[in-house]
Amino acid sequence: MKIGFFDSGIGGISVLTEAVSRIPDQEWLFDADTDHVPYGEKTTAEIAHYTTENARFLLSEGAEAIVVACNTATAAGIRLLREMTQVPVIGMEPAVKPAVELTDASGKKKRILVTATPVTLREAKLKDLIGRVDPEHRVDLLPLPGLVTLAEREAFDSQEARSYLTEALTDVSADDYAALVLGCTHFVYFKPLFREILGPEVRLIDGNIGTVRRLADVCGLPILKGPEAAAQEKPEITWYQSGRRVTDAETLAFYGRLQERIRGMGESGSL
Repeated sequence: MKIGFFDSGIGGISVLTEAVSRIPDQEWLFDADTDHVPYGEKTTAEIAHYTTENARFLLSEGAEAIVVACNTATAAGIRLLREMTQVPVIGMEPAVKPAVELTDASGKKKRILVTATPVTLREAKLKDLIGRVDPEHRVDLLPLPGLVTLAEREAFDSQEARSYLTEALTDVSADDYAALVLGCTHFVYFKPLFREILGPEVRLIDGNIGTVRRLADVCGLPILKGPEAAAQEKPEITWYQSGRRVTDAETLAFYGRLQERIRGMGESGSL
């Protein structure tokens, strides 16, 4: 099966890396819409337009399923995608429900912080989700738009990133918060820095593995776990940037480093 992924930039590679490690024997396409990154501070109409254009391109390349590996694009445009095509379209949403369930199960009724782009946080899709799963009103929201630009520059462990996050998370502590939701695929690359700043008591939760499980379920594909996934031979991926085939060694090496960073963290959906 040929499966197409797209994102505004490199964030979705964190989801793709999880998918290629767990779903064997598929063909993979990834389109990073670098002409329009970042999405998170654009209008809903602009993002919806970019989303449909990315999907049309992947369909023209033979995609038999599409993963919108971007919370912002999902919030702004997934309804339009599902109206324009009959192939399965898998979106993403901040992992608020798992965070609420985890903290409920722990017996610690502390707060939950959802981080994302400004667009994701303002859209009705997230508000509706929180309304359904957070009856005790324990969820707080924090936009972190600067992380997208830092990720695109591969500045994951930089002093600039450390200073940005330290200031943004000044009021977040393990005394008050049980979990932090990484509601943007770009944010996953910064997990080590989040852990450094917040300590081990605040759990980090993202939606990547949940999205991969949903893809496998909808498309009827096998999914590997544990050692099987770790041993999975890494298949070839066809890379694009805003519909242009990527062939230069520098960009391909960059994408390779991003995959290695995600694999080095272990399961991206782990807590």
